[in-house]
Amino acid sequence: MPFSFLNTVTTWFLKKRMHQIELFKKYPLEVQNEVLLNLLKNAEKTEFGKKYNFSSIKNYSLFSKKIPLTDYETFFKYIERSIKGESNIFWNSAIKWYAQSSGTTNSKSKFIPVSKESLEECHYKAGKDVLCLYVNNNKNSNLFSGKSLRLGGSKKLYESNNNYFGDLSAILIDNLPLWAEMLSAPNNEISLMDKWDEKLEAIIDSTLNENITSLAGVPSWMLILLNKILEERNETKIKGIWKNLEVYFHGGVNFNPYINQFKSILGNDVRFYETYNASEGFFAIQDRNDHNDMLLMLDYGIYFEFQVVDKLNPEIINLSKVKLDTNYAIIISTNAGLWRYKIGDTVKFTSLNPFRIKITGRTKSFINAFGEELIIENAENALNKTLLKHNSSIVEYTVAPSFISEKNSGFHQWMIEFEKRPSNISKFSEDLDKNLQNSNSDYKSKRFKNITMKRLEIIIAKEKLFLDWLKFKNKLGGQNKIPRLCNDRILIEELIELN
Repeated sequence: MPFSFLNTVTTWFLKKRMHQIELFKKYPLEVQNEVLLNLLKNAEKTEFGKKYNFSSIKNYSLFSKKIPLTDYETFFKYIERSIKGESNIFWNSAIKWYAQSSGTTNSKSKFIPVSKESLEECHYKAGKDVLCLYVNNNKNSNLFSGKSLRLGGSKKLYESNNNYFGDLSAILIDNLPLWAEMLSAPNNEISLMDKWDEKLEAIIDSTLNENITSLAGVPSWMLILLNKILEERNETKIKGIWKNLEVYFHGGVNFNPYINQFKSILGNDVRFYETYNASEGFFAIQDRNDHNDMLLMLDYGIYFEFQVVDKLNPEIINLSKVKLDTNYAIIISTNAGLWRYKIGDTVKFTSLNPFRIKITGRTKSFINAFGEELIIENAENALNKTLLKHNSSIVEYTVAPSFISEKNSGFHQWMIEFEKRPSNISKFSEDLDKNLQNSNSDYKSKRFKNITMKRLEIIIAKEKLFLDWLKFKNKLGGQNKIPRLCNDRILIEELIELN
């Protein structure tokens, strides 16, 4: 099929979806109520549905009173049984895929159930909507005259007990509809390669002569790929290789540290579109050119609730009560059987008509500059093991990313004030890095052959450095604490200046 014809047909088909998007924008609360009742109906005969008497729940008020909040630690007992082969526990259709992502306090990795409904009605529907919203805003787009270069997960699916485990991106690629596969590059075999250095070369070899019109992937990984392509082709701009490139669809980490580097190599006429998807579901999509907030997608089989962050015993609310510029933790119930599940992300609403959001962070301290999703529990556990091994102790510490540059991989920079310094700081650094990899699978994957991240760096802080900083900031007192993990370099640069 000629790509020009495919572009015309696909664009027409996607624009028909705009009617449904406009519908939930106009009637958001009604659409969300319908989603909730459908979820309850589907799961009423499951073990979870019977336990909480789903058949008796006819509105949000009853739903919020009868069903307790959950998070991964509390819900894992159900997931574990599902992994072992039991069915009809928390969702009525069989669960055979589990998205593997970074660990919690209790485990190196966590496993999020992915149902056939969440694949079709959430993730793949969202993939079409990303394209739909883009072409609706860019009438002269020729997006489908070429292919999208997708940069997926770094590990293949593996099978155990007739279940499949791996990155969400690997699950999506493995089940990709034919129409999407036709419009994507590289092919599935290359996309699912698990050795990143070999995968990088294969992607380059297979896409240099393709007509690439869009890019999709996590910024830190995409930047490495594009810089390598420019180096190999002795070019300074990607448009010298793919002249019809229109847009980069990105998500997964904060884009701000990378945007200037992308503008430098992509040029000013390539648009950036942000998406908000996670192992638990696809939540929001940028729906306007040159805006960095995202439309909350309300008809994907996900029911949304919100809880104000940093407030004593805050009320849990649905969309009918949210306010602008308030930091909320997200709670979801989904068509993969997660019920009132706190995903750990926080957002603020930038618009209530329609509902648009910005991601503001995590409910737990974390760093996610390169897709490593390092949470405070990982950092503390790794540090404590390392201190014990080296017979050392510390006064205070903080960690920040050093971002990927044109020639260098990124890394984590640790500013540590030791009470008892280790005899060999290089060996201490090496052991701390290894312990972080052992406690966090995403950190380990980003450390593969130093491509995305190289070994962490330790800066030894002078005596009372952190105290001096608190004094400088007029923050002396028991309620003020040093942030342990930071996603920017503001704090660490101030400490370096004082050190």
